[in-house]
Amino acid sequence: MLSFFGRLLSLSLSLSLHLACSLIDLTVSGLSQNIKQLFALVCETLKYAGILKEIIGSTKLLKQEKKLQLSVAKVLVYDLLFGKGVKCGGNWKAIITKHRSQLKSALARLKVKRKVSRNEDLIVSKASGSQGCRVPRYVRVNLLKTSTNDVIDYFRRDGFIYRGRATSVNDLKHLKGKEFICDLHLPELLVFPSTIDLHQHFLYTAGHIILQDKASCLPAHLLNPPQGSHVIDACAAPGNKTSHLAAILRNKGKLFAFDLDIQRLATMGTLLLRAGVTCHQLANEDFLLVASSDPKYQDVRHLLLDPSCSGSGIVSRLKQVTEDEESASPERLQALSSFQRKALCHALSFPRVQRVVYSTCSVHQEENEEVVREVLQQHRDSFRLVNLMPSWPYRGLDTFPEGSLCLRASPDQTLTNGFFVAMFERWSGEKTTEQTKSPSQAKASLSAVDTVGMDGNSEASPSTAPTVKRKRKKKKKKLQPSA
Repeated sequence: MLSFFGRLLSLSLSLSLHLACSLIDLTVSGLSQNIKQLFALVCETLKYAGILKEIIGSTKLLKQEKKLQLSVAKVLVYDLLFGKGVKCGGNWKAIITKHRSQLKSALARLKVKRKVSRNEDLIVSKASGSQGCRVPRYVRVNLLKTSTNDVIDYFRRDGFIYRGRATSVNDLKHLKGKEFICDLHLPELLVFPSTIDLHQHFLYTAGHIILQDKASCLPAHLLNPPQGSHVIDACAAPGNKTSHLAAILRNKGKLFAFDLDIQRLATMGTLLLRAGVTCHQLANEDFLLVASSDPKYQDVRHLLLDPSCSGSGIVSRLKQVTEDEESASPERLQALSSFQRKALCHALSFPRVQRVVYSTCSVHQEENEEVVREVLQQHRDSFRLVNLMPSWPYRGLDTFPEGSLCLRASPDQTLTNGFFVAMFERWSGEKTTEQTKSPSQAKASLSAVDTVGMDGNSEASPSTAPTVKRKRKKKKKKLQPSA
């Protein structure tokens, strides 16, 4: 997300000169409207960025106009071909008008090549199938403040229509209007149509629900630390996974959360306060510099590592329109994977850690299977991979023998953001039969690997759920919709 806004700001600055002579006359009274139009112009230009770059390249526009920068060229060509026409005057209009016929011919040829008739169809044809997929709105119930049943009851009394519990991913595809359903894998997760906006809803503003993609819920759900545990969230901001861990712990235990960005950490503190998290200790530190030998962390047995990544799995309109070649460049992926390997090795260095979940919101093998493969090779004598949720349909790539023990998520197959999860478990060196089973073989013994969910349901994570019986808590006061 930060990378998107960085690119947006950079492009906005590059385009500001064009905007000044284009859409409107800049006046103090119209400043707010100008900003909105600037944002709209940038977003629309970015949406067609790949198409514009292809047209500019095929016409050799930048070679013919040496003073024209690519960012400005993109918005000028957008105005000419996809907008309401070039409205600016002066040199910019003269430059782009001179190439009008050439640019329009290039657009026509591209539409013929892509076998589309409308301009907007160019975006769809260029996008991958996953980008064209509508990911539902996922809502995680914050069990620190309420219960799943109470939230369902609140939504029903607020005019929403509850469709029960999903039995397959297909059930999530057909939600419409104000319908919602309980997720088939995570019992505390509710699913709404993608068009539903709950940012102003009381349950959200009061911290009773968290708007969090299903794939992002998997790391904490799979780590599943018992109440009273000492847990590390290594790269914690913005804090959704941290609050999820706290909910699993029921605020009992210690949750050490690190992040290098002080502003993100401050925002995270506000989020955790709203969510009712009290067991956390935030630290503005680089996780790589945290001493694993520090006595403070001697009882840490569970660790969640969700390090910086390319973010290539995030599916949203703003993410899609900013996707470019740089996000998947070999140099960038190499730098990211190098950091990820170091962070994962450091996570495994904590002397009493038993389970480490590694996750990314990336689709790239370099950040996922390759990182896990290399780190596992270095620590094979003391750690192994856990066979995560054998019922999950999308597995890790078979680039190494244990690849299928990992999870992948995608808009196509799981109706979520693109995601990757692997879990390392400390072991004595003797492989068990369960650990070496393939996902298909493990289906027969699913209950032995998938743990009991937070609401007592059997669809959940790996096998660390405590076997001791928990005392029955007093029923929480039911939520009442505001008048």
